Amino acid sequence: MSALVDPRTFGSVFALRGAGGLLLLLVALQLLMGSDQGQHADAGVNVALVPLGTPLPAGPGAIVATMLAVQAASRPSQYAAVAAGLVAVLVVVWLFLRFAGRLPMVLKDSGTTLLTRIAGLLPSAIAVQMVADSIRAFVSRPA
Repeated sequence: MSALVDPRTFGSVFALRGAGGLLLLLVALQLLMGSDQGQHADAGVNVALVPLGTPLPAGPGAIVATMLAVQAASRPSQYAAVAAGLVAVLVVVWLFLRFAGRLPMVLKDSGTTLLTRIAGLLPSAIAVQMVADSIRAFVSRPA
C-alpha cells in the first residue's frame, strides 16, 4: 500500500472526508456571510511562497470530493461519469474565468452579492453532508 493511502500515515478516508468537509464549510460560510477580512491580510507576504497555481477549484474540498467519488465508483461507466464531471467542471470554470471581466458589468453590485451568497449555499450543504458521513462512519466503526 502506498504511503499516500496508508491509514497509519494520514488517517482514514473518513478523517479526510471530515477534514475536507470542515474546510469546505469554512469557505462556504465566508461566501454566505460576505466575509472579506482575509483579502488584504497577506499584503506583506512574499507572493513567491503562495501557491498561486492551486485555486479554490483544486483546493482541499475539491480534492477530497474527487477522491470520494473515485472510491465509490466500481464500474468503468462510473469512472467515466466521474471523469465527465471533472471535465464539465473544468469547462464551467474556464468559461467563468474567461468572461469574469464582463460579469460584474452585467450583474452590478447587488447581483454580484446575490450570486456570491447563492454560490455559498451548495458547498455548505455538501460540506455538512461530508462531515455527517465522516461522523457516522467513526461512530459505526468497530473498535
